[in-house]
Amino acid sequence: MGDILSIDYCGVIFPNPLVLPSGIAQEIPRDHDRFAKSGVGAVTTKSLTPEPREGNPLPRVLKTENAFLNSVGLRGPGLEKGIPLVAEFIKTSPVPVIVSVFATTVRDFERFAEGFLPVIGNALFELNLSCPNVEDDMGKPLGIGADSSAAAVRAVKKIMGKVPVLAKLTPNVPSIAEVAKACEAAGADGIVAVNTFGPGMVIDIVRKKPVLGAKRGGVSGPGIKTMTIRCIYDIYEAVKIPIIGMGGITTTQDALEAIMAGATLVGVGTATYFKGVGVFEEIKSGLRQYMEKEGLKSLKGIVGAAHT
Repeated sequence: MGDILSIDYCGVIFPNPLVLPSGIAQEIPRDHDRFAKSGVGAVTTKSLTPEPREGNPLPRVLKTENAFLNSVGLRGPGLEKGIPLVAEFIKTSPVPVIVSVFATTVRDFERFAEGFLPVIGNALFELNLSCPNVEDDMGKPLGIGADSSAAAVRAVKKIMGKVPVLAKLTPNVPSIAEVAKACEAAGADGIVAVNTFGPGMVIDIVRKKPVLGAKRGGVSGPGIKTMTIRCIYDIYEAVKIPIIGMGGITTTQDALEAIMAGATLVGVGTATYFKGVGVFEEIKSGLRQYMEKEGLKSLKGIVGAAHT
């Protein structure tokens, strides 16, 4: 018999609902292997870009009292070198894998789909349609518009066929529900929400300059949780496909709020910088206690509970 926390998402059985979001594990496959053995239910790979990228100037990350600023800038090996590395990780990972890719054109998303199709196995395929810390040099993210997001999803789904295609959305839009609905209509199997808010900035008052090398960075961590919950809630009311909710999830209560707002799976990422990888077991223990107290045999029973 499986763990009481196991749950089905897009036809894939996850041992528990906690997902490591893209970008927390950096080196492929080394850092990804480490997280895959830390208690998570799935690992999302660092988003690959079409061409190799050195990323933004140092420093790239900054921890504040209740938030985390990230301006890594999608540093990575690019499509050609990256696909074999991710394929190796897919083969060895003890938990489900979500392959994440980022592009600014539909054609580049198609290139990723064509490259990954022969090696993706049972992994899911995430289209990172939003990344606020690379706008300046790569153009506005496709995820800013419902039509452009749908075009990317439609093109990739045509290639991927039965492989679950997930659309990762930015919260920095007038209506995230509208974008989610367009992605669903285009064939998305699931929604991932949300990417970082912002960008934000911290000033060094001694140097009188921004701390981050790129000046601005995407904002994650506990400070954005309430906005994340609202986004999940809005998306759940707009679509029928399942949601992976993420953004500021640090405690069991946070995870339960996200699930009740409509998330089937919950991303826990920045919390590892504040609490270490032990946060996964901490949240799982809390979820088990809650389920025992409420007499729940599956977390499916409370997905979207806040809407009734």
